[in-house]
Amino acid sequence: MFNWYKKVVFENYANFNGRARRSEYWYFALMNFIVLIVAAILDSTLGLNFSPLPYGYLYLVVALATFIPGLAVAVRRLHDVGKSGWFYFIALIPLIGAIWLLVLFFTEGNQGENQYGPDPKADGSEDISQIGVE
Repeated sequence: MFNWYKKVVFENYANFNGRARRSEYWYFALMNFIVLIVAAILDSTLGLNFSPLPYGYLYLVVALATFIPGLAVAVRRLHDVGKSGWFYFIALIPLIGAIWLLVLFFTEGNQGENQYGPDPKADGSEDISQIGVE
């Protein structure tokens, strides 16, 4: 799982081109969630949190550092289902937009090549099968 996080955050930091499989997006989201929780706990433990809030400086640094990679992997995930990256703004519609976007993130990508690139499942790299095999 850490390899996927490393791949998205460091190797594809601001890559908005191409497609991202569901696993790439959701492994990134899970690992980012865990890292943010750890940062919030460290902030509280070390007394670095902002007064009434449970998070502080470490959380803020991690959140800012992973904002662009998170946006990039979300755009690539939308490309995988055949939508433009601008479709991310559908989340601005109260309630319905966020639900629709979540459904798109859970939807299987288009099979075969689409206008955003080749099918990441069909490229033969099978990075997903290498998770946990080291």
